[in-house]
Amino acid sequence: MASIVVGAALSRRPLNGGGPWARLQWILGLRRLGFDVYVIDQLDRGSCTDAEGAVTSFERSVNLAYFRQIVEEFQLEGSAALVYDAGEAVEGATPAELLSRAAAADLLINHNGTLGLEPLLQRFRRKAYIDVDPGFTQFSGAPASGNSSLDGYDTYFTMGGNIGTKACLIPTGGIHWRPIRPPVVLDEWPSSLEGDLSRFTTVTTWRGHPFGSRQHGGRTFGLKADELLKFVELPARVEQRFEIALNLNAPKPLLPQDPYPPQLESREREDVELLRRWGWLLVDPRVAAPDPLAFRRYVRQSGGEFSAAKGIYVETRSGWFSDRTACYLASGKPVLIQNTGFDRTLPVGEGLVPFSTIEEAAAGARRIAADYDAHCAAARSIAEEYFASDEVLGRMLDEAGLAA
Repeated sequence: MASIVVGAALSRRPLNGGGPWARLQWILGLRRLGFDVYVIDQLDRGSCTDAEGAVTSFERSVNLAYFRQIVEEFQLEGSAALVYDAGEAVEGATPAELLSRAAAADLLINHNGTLGLEPLLQRFRRKAYIDVDPGFTQFSGAPASGNSSLDGYDTYFTMGGNIGTKACLIPTGGIHWRPIRPPVVLDEWPSSLEGDLSRFTTVTTWRGHPFGSRQHGGRTFGLKADELLKFVELPARVEQRFEIALNLNAPKPLLPQDPYPPQLESREREDVELLRRWGWLLVDPRVAAPDPLAFRRYVRQSGGEFSAAKGIYVETRSGWFSDRTACYLASGKPVLIQNTGFDRTLPVGEGLVPFSTIEEAAAGARRIAADYDAHCAAARSIAEEYFASDEVLGRMLDEAGLAA
């Protein structure tokens, strides 16, 4: 049985149930294909926090507790390790065991460079890099930038499906970026008849993205908040209700009845008030979808997804597609999402409805409402044809030189 190690951030953002799913799809999907899969997460000292968000010791951190919870829920005991900082402590294995595991592995799949320990990286015979933040990765991590984080890999994959084509503004940096879609383990995400068809939801972080906005070529590329506010009037134009499980990085949970958490900066307070004024319902993801199982329930109980994308994905025409949106599709939930150029490679119009303007978004919402059942069926069909983990991961492994 071939052995694969996956470098995957499972613990970095506790109480964010969607984040681990983006990695679990790979872990569980590779297991389905018959591989011996081992997961290594690496947590830097500054990301190790207590329940109040203060930096703390590894042993007392909510990160470690969250990691243990995920390992137990998805039967990863004996197949997962969490490395603290540069190896000062390790949960789930000894440093010697990790070195041995790396040397014996047929392939390392490293998500956004999660695993960065050189003594481990040097042991792998073959390595594949998975870029899940197209634009951020290429603008700051390409060899020409002096950043060596992308050095030493045999193959490079990106969620930016248009990178390397004339349609996309993102430079390749001399790297052959191979497009890949976010895989979904369909058995984990069966089609759902739950939920209010008129309730469209999404889960997102506001302005607190770790990369912030990005400057390149004299342009500034913004975050999701900047894009979503362009569509703030949408609830007043259509019949659907729009809900955002919105992470504002505030210590106090954001409850529907609160005017805003008092710790928020004035800019975020203004955004919250503006969204609510136009009819958006805001809930806190730490309450609505704090872990992978709760996140799955939240998606399955929705009528569909409405979501904007980060400005860097939209303005560069990257072709990026969200792993979260793929989960909505697999659950048989129509998605109304901002177009990043993914319409070049995916079927759109039924089940998957893109928009670029508020007029297009309103028209798309009405189109979904007019034939909801057909859009639900189309959503699931798209997931089965374009995002099924067996196909996505099987093709990726072939390109990485390891047959499934």
